[in-house]
Amino acid sequence: MFRSFFSVKQTLSLQKRTTDFMYTNKQIWNVSFPIVLSLLAQNIINVTDTAFLGRVSEVALGGSAMGGLFYICIFTVAFGFSTGSQIMIARRNGEQRYSEVGPVMIQGVIFLLAAALFMFLFTRVFGEDIMHFIVSSDTIFDATMDYLYWRVFGFFFSFINVMFRAFYIGVTKTKVLTINAIVMALTNVVLDYALIFGNFGFPEMGIAGAAIASVIAEASSIVFFLIYTYVTVDFKKYGLNQFRTFNLKLLTQILNISCFTMLQYFLSMATWFAFFAAVERLGQRDLAIANIVRSIYIVMMIPVSSLATTANSLVSNTIGSGKLPQVMPLIGKISRMSFLIMLVSVGIIVLFKEQVLAIYTNEVQLINESGASVLVIGIAMLVASVSNILFSSISGTGNTRSALMLETITLVIYIGYVFIVAIAWQAPVEICFTTEILYYVLLLVGSYIYLKKAKWQNKKI
Repeated sequence: MFRSFFSVKQTLSLQKRTTDFMYTNKQIWNVSFPIVLSLLAQNIINVTDTAFLGRVSEVALGGSAMGGLFYICIFTVAFGFSTGSQIMIARRNGEQRYSEVGPVMIQGVIFLLAAALFMFLFTRVFGEDIMHFIVSSDTIFDATMDYLYWRVFGFFFSFINVMFRAFYIGVTKTKVLTINAIVMALTNVVLDYALIFGNFGFPEMGIAGAAIASVIAEASSIVFFLIYTYVTVDFKKYGLNQFRTFNLKLLTQILNISCFTMLQYFLSMATWFAFFAAVERLGQRDLAIANIVRSIYIVMMIPVSSLATTANSLVSNTIGSGKLPQVMPLIGKISRMSFLIMLVSVGIIVLFKEQVLAIYTNEVQLINESGASVLVIGIAMLVASVSNILFSSISGTGNTRSALMLETITLVIYIGYVFIVAIAWQAPVEICFTTEILYYVLLLVGSYIYLKKAKWQNKKI
């Protein structure tokens, strides 16, 4: 799913085309750190929702987990599209074809607005039937639908939000992501406190209040992006003044890259959803543990996700600048940074796991029962710190079809393992979480073999 505001200078010198140029650790970090801060601020939303609802009831916690995962499954379709757009924007930026950047974003916004409307109507019509099929507990089902009724309004904001994110990451001006995420996080924290518990004169809405707070936070993000972009961005340079109508040819170009990332992200999140559906059948307590650990897991993934996003963008920029020999050393450098950061993070989480778990619940037994799952996730994160960098770099080369194939093979094995440990064996939740170790080991091995052996160097986008 993060420096006081570091200024992302033009020190990246993407215009410099000498073949001996290599991104330094400082330059990589100058791009990554604002993304880290933005993801951290964005995940305050997840942490706040989980922490507040954990003090309402286990049912509310479970309902928000299932409803939130359903929402994210659909959202990942938009995120996958924006990732493909980001790859194209970064390539055009590396090629110094700046005026072709804006039209990619504009067509993306048009497409995702239409997609948001379709997904909203789809959820309104079929969401209840889908959740009936997935959720076995009537109380969890009712809580999930209370959450989803309001949460799906967020499609109209979150789908557009990711296109702004793709633009700023693609042109390596990531400072704005930090500021934007802080706006989102502060809005959500205040509204969660007001709407979940009925403070500041608002009605006490429980799980529905958490959903409404998240939607309003996403709306505030869009307002901020619009104002910031209008005030600071050179519209003419990036072609953002080319407000054309629907351009099927350009959209087709974007979809040629994005369709694979859209499907890849959807499949990845759908299997995560399936994991939680399997855990839900173990009982409300196991689902509550899984949701708490999921929140910790997502926060731990923040530096890895930001460096993976940076790898995606810088690999595409490097190829666009004609510096192919620098791609593999760049991936290796980012991977080492990611592993060292995660090694420290896991150490802190393991040493202070009781204190971390106490953020989410004040129930001693629930804290004790969640400890083993935190240790398992810590091991998975060490592997993920490298595998995610390598895997994201594959997409950065423009070979999104290959990335999809690799992800699909990995997920088929993942689902089979989930079925065995969670459904057939009904193993404890900490054993169920070993699926994450398996997933990242398979992804690491597959990505390494691909980058070493496959012919990805001359992919045109």
